[in-house]
Formats: sequence, structure tokens, C-alpha cells
Amino acid sequence: MAFPYPIVGPIAPYTNVPIHAEYYQPSRFVIDDIELGQTTTITTTEDMNYVIGQQVRLLIPESFGSYQLNERTGFVISIPDTNQVVLDIDSSLNVNAYISSSATMQAQIIAIGDINSGRINNSGRVNNGTYILGSFINISP
Repeated sequence: MAFPYPIVGPIAPYTNVPIHAEYYQPSRFVIDDIELGQTTTITTTEDMNYVIGQQVRLLIPESFGSYQLNERTGFVISIPDTNQVVLDIDSSLNVNAYISSSATMQAQIIAIGDINSGRINNSGRVNNGTYILGSFINISP
């Protein structure tokens, strides 16, 4: 079997640069506080770049108290402040209060997937005419 182009060997390191998380939006954020209820409000240590309709996952170690929310996924339904998002996760029953911890593994909120089709229109899930093209946008310099 003949190849249409020669095989030149391994890829040079300068053409296969490592992925830097800080060059992609939306990013991973460290959770500072969680307000429990019929919807769940997440406050982070820095400003977030999520949008309404963004699907996210919570990663919460046991030492932070609200470990029942670990690996739960939800959609951003409101953005009350630059470092807060309200999720459509019902945390009103059987979820312990959030506790700050000095554990090595931090509580985090992170965007899901590399193609996110979350809604960004006001029609709800009935008429999804506008989509987020990708949940991770390369913003590298």
C-alpha cells in the first residue's frame, strides 16, 4: 500500500503545543459558596464567563459539606452577579450546607463538553433557534 505523502516521523514539539486552560472560555472556577434551595446559586472566587443556557457540572469533595451535589449537572438559568450563577438544580432536600475547607482538592464548577447546544434564547426548550456554537472557545494570544 503506497501512501500519497511521505511519513516524516514524530510531530515536532513546537507544532503540538500543550493546551492551556486559561486560553479557553468558558473555564473552570473554584466555588466559594453554595446557596441551597429549589434552584442552586453558586458563588465563585473570581468572575465567571458562563452564559445563560450553559451546561455545567459541580465537583465537590466531601470535606466541603455539600458533597451530595458532587457530579450533578445543570443549566445556568440566571447570572445575578459576575461571580454568581443560578443553576436549575433542586438542592432543597437532603443536601448538607456548604462549608469552606482547606482541602487540597477544591470544589469546582466546570463547563460540560466541547460542543454545547444549550439554549440562549428566551423561548425555553420549545423553540431552540439560537445555539452556542461550542462551549470552549480558543482565546489564546
